[in-house]
Amino acid sequence: MTFSLAGCAAGGMPEGAAHLSATECRDLAACKTNAPITPECNRSELAALEKAGYDPFASFDPNYPEDLQAAQRQVERWYQADCQQAPPN
Repeated sequence: MTFSLAGCAAGGMPEGAAHLSATECRDLAACKTNAPITPECNRSELAALEKAGYDPFASFDPNYPEDLQAAQRQVERWYQADCQQAPPN
């Protein structure tokens, strides 16, 4: 599984609330490196994509790959907002 981020807007979350957990942020950051992909990376990526509205288990998806790409874009926006650390001083 290749790691690429994005997505659809997920409803029901308060404005300004983090969409990705600290574990997802850690695993997704590791996925963005050239390190070998781990099961943890795959699980966090899949969980984030599902939060963004992508259903990997849909038996027939007439909008594939557009809906996956939309979910990847949303997850990337969440990653930038929720996971990026301020540069050290």
